[in-house]
Amino acid sequence: MTAEEARQWRSLYPQVPLSRALLWEALTGLVVALAACLLTQSAAVAWSAAYGAAAGVIPAAVAAVGTVRWARHGFPPGAALAGLLLWEGVKLVLTMGLLMAAPKFLGVPSWPALLISLVLTIKMYWVGLLWVRPLKSGRARKERTDGC
Repeated sequence: MTAEEARQWRSLYPQVPLSRALLWEALTGLVVALAACLLTQSAAVAWSAAYGAAAGVIPAAVAAVGTVRWARHGFPPGAALAGLLLWEGVKLVLTMGLLMAAPKFLGVPSWPALLISLVLTIKMYWVGLLWVRPLKSGRARKERTDGC
């Protein structure tokens, strides 16, 4: 692929901002925690749901920042792949650590609320990536069509 072909490809497939996807993930955790509070009228369940969301959002944010560093312009593709695998491992270890520490922070957590919140939060990351509008590189161009 030539440099010009790469520029054309980047203009057709602009980058998706990870911060927006992480924001969707965090908002999902907030909504789940509020719903848990409203449905159960229990602060312990709400805190467990919030903690589950944090156990998904915090490692994802750390991994996103670390992965972006390895995927900068000029890095060889193999290094970017190695960085992705490394930071996915860090994300997994952080998530497991947060789950194991839950009883220390919450006392007796509501495990169903915590795990449901964690799963919904993690899944929303992908939905957030699909829902957000990609950032346009350069100026936005209007395409003219003949109506077809």
